[in-house]
Amino acid sequence: MANRKQFLDPKPADPELIRVLEASRNQQVTEAELHEQRISFAFGNAPESNLITKDSVRRASQKISILK
Repeated sequence: MANRKQFLDPKPADPELIRVLEASRNQQVTEAELHEQRISFAFGNAPESNLITKDSVRRASQKISILK
């Protein structure tokens, strides 16, 4: 397999990024945050269209129920 430049000279991790990751490690995700992540995921994977907005995805998510 060919050598990849990015692995030949690894850069040290950004200390600020490490600090933020460590601080968030034990933080619980709320239902509201999880819901917004789902909306963002659906919007990001929707086909390119002027009719699909994040708001329209949000409204659609309120009408769709997932059985538990």
